[in-house]
Amino acid sequence: MEPQLQHGVTDTVATVVIHHPAKRNAMTAAMWAALPPLLDDLAADPAVRALVLTGEGGTFCAGADISTLRGSPEEAQRLAVRAEEALAAFPKPTLAAIRGHCVGGGSQLAAACDLRFAEEGALFGVTPAKLGIVYPASSTRRLVSLVGPATAKYLLFSGELIDAGRALRTGLVDEVLPEGELAKRVAEFTRILVSRSQLTQAAAKEFADGRTDRDAHWAGQMRAGGDAAEGVAAFLERRPPRFTWALPGRG
Repeated sequence: MEPQLQHGVTDTVATVVIHHPAKRNAMTAAMWAALPPLLDDLAADPAVRALVLTGEGGTFCAGADISTLRGSPEEAQRLAVRAEEALAAFPKPTLAAIRGHCVGGGSQLAAACDLRFAEEGALFGVTPAKLGIVYPASSTRRLVSLVGPATAKYLLFSGELIDAGRALRTGLVDEVLPEGELAKRVAEFTRILVSRSQLTQAAAKEFADGRTDRDAHWAGQMRAGGDAAEGVAAFLERRPPRFTWALPGRG
């Protein structure tokens, strides 16, 4: 099977699978290029409330397919950054489910997700120093925002791999699960995500990512949207809330 991004939607959760097992799910140029339009389609689908990014089998993503760097490293990097930024801009909650190696471009993609859950035994690395490549400024800033400047420099200067325990301690991942428990936990947590207010999530995502000019917009959405009244009523009536606010979809 050709290297590709596979995807599906189950119970309002979209799953995107990096599928290139012959090279530990390394991303080809075509795969990088395919990610932004795929994300656009999933973002516009009203049936999608959250997105999970994972890798085929026991590896998340071993980075960029090095053979694609022989021609134009700058072009390969441009494609990777465009894909990373598209993932970071996805308007609904995103979660990277990580097994095995999460290295180079794989770490770029994982860092662009809102949350990262890893299985014990996962390994993380940011490896441009091994190739003489300048890591993009936007990717560096995103890494620093997750782990702080000291750990970002450790990863970038050395290219060394760290284990899941250290990744958890430094903030690179949010949860580490025992072997065999990752899929169950991801399914459980995404069920929680899709039960919550999409209005709260959308506003929180913008604010957490540094947007500073949308306070009035989101206050207006809260007044008009009905989720706040429903949430309070559900709490008082001791029942699950039925939130109705949704991001605009494709008409």
